Amino acid sequence: MNSDSEEDNLIETSSEDELSSSEDESEDESLESARNWCGVDVSVLTPAPPKFPFTGNPGIKVSLSQSDDPLDYFCLFFDDEVISFIAKETNSFAEEHFSNLELTPSTRALQWKDITSEELKRFISLLILQGIVQKPTEKWFWSKRPILCTQFFGNVMNEKRYSLIMKFLHFQSSNDSEDESPSNNKLKKLANFIVCLCNDFNQHTYQSRISQ
Repeated sequence: MNSDSEEDNLIETSSEDELSSSEDESEDESLESARNWCGVDVSVLTPAPPKFPFTGNPGIKVSLSQSDDPLDYFCLFFDDEVISFIAKETNSFAEEHFSNLELTPSTRALQWKDITSEELKRFISLLILQGIVQKPTEKWFWSKRPILCTQFFGNVMNEKRYSLIMKFLHFQSSNDSEDESPSNNKLKKLANFIVCLCNDFNQHTYQSRISQ
């Protein structure tokens, strides 16, 4: 029995040595071929590809009649199509949420009503303003304490409605993101939204160079 086992071990060892030897020979051949340098005749070098001069003026394409209102520029890129797209996806996500869950009568989410494009614009304006008027917590923007009060936020939208929109804000349905995007794509839930934005930027601006 021992002799049979020793013989098997010898056969396995021999096979491994042969494989290792053949791999080493293959690597040596590859290295040898790589070392076969040839001289370069600098007088007959391959010409470089032609350079095409960029004749456009990078920047915005459209004229806004000397407008100094930032909102006009914002609306060029966040146009009605983009706003309608976000509103549609947000409403669809809210509807999907309600259909998949059993909610109690006291659930605040039941106060939801479909968001309109105009309401979404107001919501976005508050998001932007929070980057200018900064406070430690979001609730403080609706605080009624004199020392913290910023009345503009409450005048534009009440806190409960703002929180509900934030809860359901969506840019792509779950089914679309699963069907069309690879699972490792971290931006798959923003894919269609990014396409819309890129289309607007391509339509309204000249690039300083082509991105490849």
